[in-house]
Amino acid sequence: LPAEFTWGNVNGTSYLTMSRNQHIPQYCGSCWAHGSVSALADRVKIARKAQGADINPSVQHILNCHGGGSCHGGAVDGPYQWLHKLSKKGEGISYETSNPYMACSSESEDGICPHGEWTCTDINIARTCSTFPSSGGTCSEIAQYPQILIDDYGSISGQAAMQKEIYARGPIACGIDASPILNYTKGVFVKKGLFQMVDHVISVVGWGVEDGQSYWIVRNSWGEYWGEMGYIRVGFGSLKVESQCAWATVKDYTAPEKLNQVHCYEGGENCQ
Repeated sequence: LPAEFTWGNVNGTSYLTMSRNQHIPQYCGSCWAHGSVSALADRVKIARKAQGADINPSVQHILNCHGGGSCHGGAVDGPYQWLHKLSKKGEGISYETSNPYMACSSESEDGICPHGEWTCTDINIARTCSTFPSSGGTCSEIAQYPQILIDDYGSISGQAAMQKEIYARGPIACGIDASPILNYTKGVFVKKGLFQMVDHVISVVGWGVEDGQSYWIVRNSWGEYWGEMGYIRVGFGSLKVESQCAWATVKDYTAPEKLNQVHCYEGGENCQ
Protein backbone atom coordinates (compact mmCIF):
# COMPACT_ATOMS: atom_id res chain seq x y z
CA LEU A 1 0.00 0.00 0.00
CA PRO A 2 1.20 3.55 -0.68
CA ALA A 3 2.62 5.68 2.16
CA GLU A 4 -0.07 8.27 1.43
CA PHE A 5 -3.61 7.74 0.16
CA THR A 6 -6.85 9.68 0.46
CA TRP A 7 -10.26 9.32 -1.15
CA GLY A 8 -10.20 13.12 -1.23
CA ASN A 9 -7.74 13.00 -4.12
CA VAL A 10 -7.52 9.89 -6.31
CA ASN A 11 -5.80 11.00 -9.50
CA GLY A 12 -7.32 14.45 -9.08
CA THR A 13 -10.85 13.28 -8.20
CA SER A 14 -12.47 13.59 -4.76
CA TYR A 15 -14.86 10.85 -3.68
CA LEU A 16 -15.67 12.52 -0.35
CA THR A 17 -19.18 13.74 0.43
CA MET A 18 -20.38 16.63 2.59
CA SER A 19 -19.06 17.51 6.00
CA ARG A 20 -21.75 17.48 8.67
CA ASN A 21 -22.47 19.06 12.05
CA GLN A 22 -24.20 16.89 14.66
CA HIS A 23 -24.53 19.74 17.19
CA ILE A 24 -27.16 21.95 15.51
CA PRO A 25 -29.97 23.04 15.69
CA GLN A 26 -29.21 21.87 19.27
CA TYR A 27 -26.67 19.53 20.84
CA CYS A 28 -27.08 15.84 19.96
CA GLY A 29 -24.64 13.00 20.61
CA SER A 30 -25.27 11.30 17.27
CA CYS A 31 -21.63 11.00 16.17
CA TRP A 32 -22.12 7.23 15.81
CA ALA A 33 -24.71 7.85 13.07
CA HIS A 34 -22.74 10.62 11.37
CA GLY A 35 -19.50 8.65 11.09
CA SER A 36 -21.18 5.64 9.49
CA VAL A 37 -23.46 7.68 7.20
CA SER A 38 -20.56 9.77 5.87
CA ALA A 39 -18.45 6.68 5.13
CA LEU A 40 -21.44 5.04 3.40
CA ALA A 41 -22.13 8.16 1.32
CA ASP A 42 -18.50 8.17 0.18
CA ARG A 43 -18.79 4.53 -0.85
CA VAL A 44 -21.86 5.33 -2.94
CA LYS A 45 -19.86 8.12 -4.60
CA ILE A 46 -17.03 5.64 -5.26
CA ALA A 47 -19.53 3.19 -6.80
CA ARG A 48 -20.76 6.03 -9.04
CA LYS A 49 -17.20 6.96 -10.07
CA ALA A 50 -17.89 10.46 -8.69
CA GLN A 51 -20.46 11.10 -11.43
CA GLY A 52 -23.67 13.03 -10.77
CA ALA A 53 -24.69 15.07 -7.75
CA ASP A 54 -23.63 13.65 -4.38
CA ILE A 55 -26.10 11.39 -2.58
CA ASN A 56 -26.34 12.16 1.14
CA PRO A 57 -28.19 9.66 3.36
CA SER A 58 -30.37 10.84 6.24
CA VAL A 59 -28.95 10.73 9.77
CA GLN A 60 -32.39 11.67 11.09
CA HIS A 61 -33.91 8.48 9.65
CA ILE A 62 -31.47 6.51 11.82
CA LEU A 63 -32.32 8.57 14.93
CA ASN A 64 -36.08 8.32 14.38
CA CYS A 65 -35.88 4.55 13.92
CA HIS A 66 -33.39 3.82 16.72
CA GLY A 67 -30.88 2.48 14.22
CA GLY A 68 -28.15 1.80 16.75
CA GLY A 69 -28.54 4.57 19.32
CA SER A 70 -29.93 8.04 20.03
CA CYS A 71 -28.82 11.62 20.73
CA HIS A 72 -27.28 10.16 23.88
CA GLY A 73 -24.88 7.81 22.14
CA GLY A 74 -24.69 4.63 20.09
CA ALA A 75 -22.47 1.89 18.69
CA VAL A 76 -19.82 2.25 15.98
CA ASP A 77 -21.42 -0.45 13.82
CA GLY A 78 -25.00 0.09 15.05
CA PRO A 79 -26.27 1.89 11.92
CA TYR A 80 -24.81 -0.77 9.62
CA GLN A 81 -26.43 -3.57 11.65
CA TRP A 82 -29.76 -1.75 11.43
CA LEU A 83 -29.42 -0.97 7.72
CA HIS A 84 -28.36 -4.53 6.90
CA LYS A 85 -31.60 -5.84 8.43
CA LEU A 86 -33.62 -3.27 6.47
CA SER A 87 -31.76 -4.05 3.25
CA LYS A 88 -32.58 -7.75 3.54
CA LYS A 89 -36.25 -6.69 3.38
CA GLY A 90 -35.61 -4.54 0.31
CA GLU A 91 -35.73 -1.28 2.28
CA GLY A 92 -32.99 1.30 2.79
CA ILE A 93 -31.94 4.55 4.40
CA SER A 94 -33.66 7.65 3.03
CA TYR A 95 -31.87 10.72 1.67
CA GLU A 96 -31.22 13.99 3.51
CA THR A 97 -33.59 15.78 1.10
CA SER A 98 -36.61 13.82 2.35
CA ASN A 99 -35.58 13.71 6.02
CA PRO A 100 -33.22 16.53 7.06
CA TYR A 101 -31.13 16.45 10.22
CA MET A 102 -32.96 17.91 13.23
CA ALA A 103 -30.58 16.75 16.03
CA CYS A 104 -33.42 15.06 17.94
CA SER A 105 -34.30 11.56 19.07
CA SER A 106 -37.40 10.44 20.96
CA GLU A 107 -35.96 11.13 24.44
CA SER A 108 -34.44 14.55 23.55
CA GLU A 109 -35.64 17.45 25.70
CA ASP A 110 -33.60 20.34 24.30
CA GLY A 111 -34.21 23.05 21.72
CA ILE A 112 -36.85 22.19 19.13
CA CYS A 113 -37.06 18.51 20.15
CA PRO A 114 -40.00 18.69 22.61
CA HIS A 115 -42.06 20.31 19.83
CA GLY A 116 -41.54 17.45 17.38
CA GLU A 117 -42.32 13.77 17.19
CA TRP A 118 -39.33 11.49 16.56
CA THR A 119 -40.71 7.98 16.22
CA CYS A 120 -40.19 5.47 13.40
CA THR A 121 -43.41 6.22 11.51
CA ASP A 122 -43.63 6.47 7.72
CA ILE A 123 -43.77 10.27 7.81
CA ASN A 124 -40.58 10.29 9.92
CA ILE A 125 -38.70 8.24 7.32
CA ALA A 126 -39.46 10.33 4.22
CA ARG A 127 -41.86 13.24 3.94
CA THR A 128 -42.94 16.30 2.02
CA CYS A 129 -45.22 19.26 2.76
CA SER A 130 -47.32 20.50 -0.16
CA THR A 131 -47.88 24.14 0.84
CA PHE A 132 -48.86 26.35 3.81
CA PRO A 133 -51.66 24.85 5.95
CA SER A 134 -53.58 28.14 5.56
CA SER A 135 -53.63 27.41 1.82
CA GLY A 136 -54.89 23.87 2.35
CA GLY A 137 -51.49 22.20 2.46
CA THR A 138 -50.54 19.11 4.42
CA CYS A 139 -47.40 17.16 5.28
CA SER A 140 -47.43 13.50 4.36
CA GLU A 141 -45.17 10.49 4.06
CA ILE A 142 -43.52 9.47 0.81
CA ALA A 143 -43.96 5.70 0.54
CA GLN A 144 -41.54 5.25 -2.36
CA TYR A 145 -38.47 7.30 -1.55
CA PRO A 146 -34.85 7.48 -2.75
CA GLN A 147 -32.75 5.16 -0.59
CA ILE A 148 -29.48 3.29 -0.11
CA LEU A 149 -29.24 -0.43 0.67
CA ILE A 150 -26.16 -2.33 1.84
CA ASP A 151 -24.99 -5.87 1.08
CA ASP A 152 -22.78 -6.60 4.04
CA TYR A 153 -21.03 -4.98 7.00
CA GLY A 154 -18.34 -5.86 9.49
CA SER A 155 -15.93 -4.69 12.18
CA ILE A 156 -12.16 -4.33 11.95
CA SER A 157 -9.33 -2.95 14.06
CA GLY A 158 -5.63 -2.27 13.69
CA GLN A 159 -3.64 -0.14 11.27
CA ALA A 160 -3.01 -2.81 8.61
CA ALA A 161 -6.64 -3.98 8.39
CA MET A 162 -7.89 -0.39 8.29
CA GLN A 163 -5.53 0.63 5.50
CA LYS A 164 -6.37 -2.45 3.47
CA GLU A 165 -10.13 -1.88 3.79
CA ILE A 166 -9.98 1.87 3.08
CA TYR A 167 -7.72 1.40 0.05
CA ALA A 168 -9.79 -1.46 -1.40
CA ARG A 169 -13.34 -0.31 -0.74
CA GLY A 170 -13.55 3.18 0.75
CA PRO A 171 -13.82 5.16 4.00
CA ILE A 172 -14.78 3.49 7.29
CA ALA A 173 -16.36 4.57 10.59
CA CYS A 174 -14.14 4.38 13.69
CA GLY A 175 -14.28 5.18 17.38
CA ILE A 176 -11.97 7.84 18.81
CA ASP A 177 -11.12 9.48 22.14
CA ALA A 178 -12.48 12.96 21.47
CA SER A 179 -11.76 14.58 24.83
CA PRO A 180 -8.23 15.77 23.88
CA ILE A 181 -9.30 17.21 20.50
CA LEU A 182 -12.15 19.53 21.49
CA ASN A 183 -9.86 22.52 20.99
CA TYR A 184 -7.83 21.11 18.07
CA THR A 185 -7.20 23.68 15.35
CA LYS A 186 -4.64 22.27 12.90
CA GLY A 187 -1.71 19.91 12.34
CA VAL A 188 -1.03 16.26 13.10
CA PHE A 189 -2.41 15.36 16.52
CA VAL A 190 -0.35 12.77 18.41
CA LYS A 191 -1.47 11.48 21.80
CA LYS A 192 -0.77 7.99 23.05
CA GLY A 193 -1.41 6.63 26.51
CA LEU A 194 -3.15 4.06 28.64
CA PHE A 195 -5.91 6.34 29.86
CA GLN A 196 -7.71 6.85 26.59
CA MET A 197 -11.21 5.65 25.87
CA VAL A 198 -13.46 5.71 22.83
CA ASP A 199 -16.22 8.27 23.38
CA HIS A 200 -16.90 9.49 19.84
CA VAL A 201 -17.23 8.18 16.26
CA ILE A 202 -15.72 9.65 13.10
CA SER A 203 -14.93 8.47 9.57
CA VAL A 204 -11.42 7.71 8.32
CA VAL A 205 -10.90 8.55 4.64
CA GLY A 206 -7.18 7.96 4.14
CA TRP A 207 -3.71 8.44 5.55
CA GLY A 208 -0.54 10.44 4.98
CA VAL A 209 2.89 11.39 6.33
CA GLU A 210 4.24 14.71 7.59
CA ASP A 211 7.78 15.16 8.92
CA GLY A 212 8.12 11.40 9.31
CA GLN A 213 4.87 11.07 11.30
CA SER A 214 2.19 8.90 9.69
CA TYR A 215 -1.39 10.00 10.31
CA TRP A 216 -5.01 9.14 9.57
CA ILE A 217 -7.16 11.64 7.67
CA VAL A 218 -10.29 11.88 9.80
CA ARG A 219 -13.59 13.60 8.99
CA ASN A 220 -15.39 14.75 12.11
CA SER A 221 -19.03 15.88 12.45
CA TRP A 222 -18.55 19.16 14.30
CA GLY A 223 -18.93 21.51 11.33
CA GLU A 224 -16.34 23.00 9.01
CA TYR A 225 -15.38 25.80 11.40
CA TRP A 226 -13.71 23.13 13.58
CA GLY A 227 -10.22 21.80 12.87
CA GLU A 228 -9.02 21.67 9.28
CA MET A 229 -12.35 22.42 7.59
CA GLY A 230 -14.05 19.78 9.73
CA TYR A 231 -11.18 17.29 9.47
CA ILE A 232 -8.33 16.30 11.78
CA ARG A 233 -5.10 14.44 11.09
CA VAL A 234 -4.50 11.89 13.84
CA GLY A 235 -1.10 10.24 14.29
CA PHE A 236 -1.01 6.46 13.92
CA GLY A 237 -1.52 4.84 17.32
CA SER A 238 -3.19 7.93 18.80
CA LEU A 239 -6.61 8.50 20.37
CA LYS A 240 -7.67 4.83 20.07
CA VAL A 241 -8.65 5.37 16.40
CA GLU A 242 -7.40 1.88 15.52
CA SER A 243 -9.38 0.08 18.24
CA GLN A 244 -12.85 -0.30 16.72
CA CYS A 245 -13.97 0.43 13.17
CA ALA A 246 -16.86 -0.61 10.93
CA TRP A 247 -17.39 -0.91 7.18
CA ALA A 248 -20.36 -1.57 4.90
CA THR A 249 -20.61 -2.50 1.22
CA VAL A 250 -23.15 -0.79 -1.03
CA LYS A 251 -25.89 -2.96 -2.54
CA ASP A 252 -28.09 -0.41 -4.32
CA TYR A 253 -29.09 3.25 -4.36
CA THR A 254 -31.57 5.50 -6.14
CA ALA A 255 -29.92 7.51 -8.94
CA PRO A 256 -30.69 8.62 -12.52
CA GLU A 257 -28.23 6.17 -14.08
CA LYS A 258 -29.91 3.30 -12.21
CA LEU A 259 -33.25 4.06 -13.89
CA ASN A 260 -34.92 3.65 -10.50
CA GLN A 261 -36.05 7.18 -9.65
CA VAL A 262 -39.36 7.56 -7.80
CA HIS A 263 -40.75 10.59 -9.74
CA CYS A 264 -43.03 11.94 -6.99
CA TYR A 265 -45.12 15.09 -7.39
CA GLU A 266 -44.16 18.18 -5.40
CA GLY A 267 -46.88 17.40 -2.85
CA GLY A 268 -46.14 13.68 -2.95
CA GLU A 269 -49.74 12.75 -3.82
CA ASN A 270 -48.68 10.00 -6.24
CA CYS A 271 -46.18 8.45 -3.80
CA GLN A 272 -48.31 7.88 -0.71
